[in-house]
Amino acid sequence: MKSRNVVAGHTKHLRTLGQRDRVLVLESLPCGVRHRLDATPARVGSLALLVVAVRGHRGRTFAHGQARTRDGWNGENGHQQHHRKEQGIRVLPTHKRDCSTGAQWPSYPLRLARILPAATVHFALDMAPYPPMNRRRFLQLSARSLGALSVLPYAATRARAEEILGRLSEDVLEGRSTAEISLRALRRKVAILPGAKTPVWSFKGRVIQGGSARLDPLPGSYLGPSLRFHQGDRATLVFKNRLPEESVVHWHGLHVPAVADGHPRLAIPRGRTYRVTFDVLNRAGTYWYHPHPHGRTGPQVYRGLAGLIIVSDDEEQALDLPRNAYDVPLVLQDRTFGSGNRLLYDHFPMSGFLGETILVNGRPDFVLDVDSRPYRLRLLNGSNSRIYKLEFSDGTPVRVIGTDGGLLTRPVRRPYLTLAPGERLELWVDFGNRRQGDEITLRSLEFDGAGFGPGMGPGMMPGGLPQGAALDIMRFRIAREVVDPQPLPRRLSRIKKLRLANADNGSSPRRFRYAMRRGRWSINDRVFEMEGVTLEETVALGTLEAWDISNEASGGGGSGGGGMGGGMPHPVHLHGSQFQIIDRSVSSRFRSAWDSVADGYVDGGWKDTVLLMPGERVRILKRFEDYPGLFLQHCHNLEHEDAGMMRNVLVV
Repeated sequence: MKSRNVVAGHTKHLRTLGQRDRVLVLESLPCGVRHRLDATPARVGSLALLVVAVRGHRGRTFAHGQARTRDGWNGENGHQQHHRKEQGIRVLPTHKRDCSTGAQWPSYPLRLARILPAATVHFALDMAPYPPMNRRRFLQLSARSLGALSVLPYAATRARAEEILGRLSEDVLEGRSTAEISLRALRRKVAILPGAKTPVWSFKGRVIQGGSARLDPLPGSYLGPSLRFHQGDRATLVFKNRLPEESVVHWHGLHVPAVADGHPRLAIPRGRTYRVTFDVLNRAGTYWYHPHPHGRTGPQVYRGLAGLIIVSDDEEQALDLPRNAYDVPLVLQDRTFGSGNRLLYDHFPMSGFLGETILVNGRPDFVLDVDSRPYRLRLLNGSNSRIYKLEFSDGTPVRVIGTDGGLLTRPVRRPYLTLAPGERLELWVDFGNRRQGDEITLRSLEFDGAGFGPGMGPGMMPGGLPQGAALDIMRFRIAREVVDPQPLPRRLSRIKKLRLANADNGSSPRRFRYAMRRGRWSINDRVFEMEGVTLEETVALGTLEAWDISNEASGGGGSGGGGMGGGMPHPVHLHGSQFQIIDRSVSSRFRSAWDSVADGYVDGGWKDTVLLMPGERVRILKRFEDYPGLFLQHCHNLEHEDAGMMRNVLVV
C-alpha cells in the first residue's frame, strides 16, 4: 500500500506531548463546544493510525479520524477545501455539535480502537522512515499505544501524562538498552573557593546498565559526570528531580525524538521522575546536557546543572588521536561569588549574566598538568552569556579538529577561536619541545562586545567583567617531559556536504529575525509560547531546508552603539538534527564588531549553535529527518532565552 498523507499536527492548539519510534503523541489545550483544528499534512509509512479524542464542555466525548483519499479530506465541504487550498493547510470542519459521542472513520487502515476519556486531544500515528509494517504488526502497535493513553483520567496532570508516555516509549521500542543511566538533580555544597563551601545544584549519576565506563565524573567539581556512548547504542536516561522547582533535561546536540529532547513543556516538578529511551545516532563528538525549563534555564545552569556527553564511533576509533588521559574536556564558565562564597545571580536581562570569576571544570585559577606531547582538548562554552576569543599566550598554533557535531574532514588552523555559549570545539594541541615547569596560558582576547562591550560606562550594568574584556582562562603546566611524537592525522572524517540546490526551499529560504521588539527579545516579532506554532515554523519531515537567520540589531556599530540591546550578539541554537553553514554576511554599520571575532569562526562540519554578531546574517542547510514532533530554536544567551527569545519548530 502506498504512503498516505495524514493529519499530524496543529499550528495553533496542539503541543507535542511525546514521540517514540513509531508513535507520535500530540496533545491539545482543553476543548470547548467549538474546536477548530488547523493541521498540516505529514507523509507517513505504509500504514498509519490517527486518533482524535475531544472531551466536550459537558464531559461527553467525541472521537474522529481523518485520512486523505482520492476524494479529498473526509468531512470537508467545498468551502473548506477551497480555504485549505488557498492557505496551504488542511482544515478540519468546526465541530459545533460534535461534543456528543460519535465516530466517523474511513475504511482500513484506520481503526477506531476506543474513545479516549481524556480532557485533551491526542494524535497517535505510525511514522516513517521505518521498515514496512504488516497489518498484524500495525494493529498490535495501535492497541498498545491506545491502551497506554486510555488510562489518562479526565483531570490528567502533566506529570501523570509524562509517566504514561514513558511507558508508551518502552512499549514501542524493541530491544533492550545497551546503556541505562540515572541522573538526579539535587542540591549540595562544593568547595570552590577557599573557606566556606558553595551551595550548588548538581547532577549526580549512577549506571544502571552498561558498565561503569559510561560515567566519567569530574573530581571536586559541581558539574555532572560526562556520559559516554558509542554510535548505535540504545540509551535510557532516568531523570529524578530533587530540586525545589520543576525542571527537564535537554541533551544538547543529540538527535533524539521530541519526547526525549527536553522541551520545557515536559518539565516535571520536585519529587517526580521521567524516563526516556533513544538510539544514539550522532557521530563521534562532544555534546552536553543541561536543564531547559522555560524562564528558569539561566538560573538552573548557573547554579551548576550541566555535564558533557562524549560520543565515539568506529570512524573516530580508527584514527590515531590522543586518548584516555590525553583526551581532556574543558568546560568554560563565569560566576560571581558573594559573602560566604555563595553564588550571586546578578544579571541584566539585556546583556545576560556576566560574572567576575572564570571557572574551568568548575574550578577557579585552573591549572592542568600535562606531558610534553599532543593532547586532544574538548572545549565547551558553558557560560550563560559570555563569549570567548581564545588564544595561547606563547603563540602555540590553534589547530581545530572538531566542532559541535563532531570531527571535521581535515584539521584547520585559526589565529584565535571565537566560542559562543553552547558551542563546542575540539583542538589538537602539541605541548612537545617544552621543558618541565614551563607554563602556557589560555586567554581570551579583548573584542568589541557591541551593545555591551568594554566601552560601556561604569554603573550601566551589574557587576562582572564586561562582554569582550581580556581574560586569563587557565594555565597548562608541563609536569613531565616525554618523547611521544604522535602526528596529527591529515584526514579526520567523511562529511557529505549539503547543497543549496538540493534544498526543498532553496530559492526561498525560511527567514528568522532575532531582534529586540517593543522592549522584548523576539524571533520574527514573536516571543515564546509553550504550545504556539505558526505555519512558518512548521516543517515537513524528510525535507532539506535552507534557513536565513539574522541578528537584526538597531543603531550603529561599535561598543554601545546598539543602544539598549540593539547591538547584542545572539548565539542561535537549533534542536534536533545538526546543520551546515552555507555563508555569512554582515551589515556595514556593524562591521567593526564583526571583524573583531570573525577570524575565529569555524564554520566547517556539522553545527547546532551559531554565533550571530549584531547586523550579521547566516544561511544554513538543515535536514529534518527521523523524528516528527515539537522542537525548538532559541538564543543560547540563557537570559535572552528565558526572556522569550525562543520559538517552537513543529516537524510533521
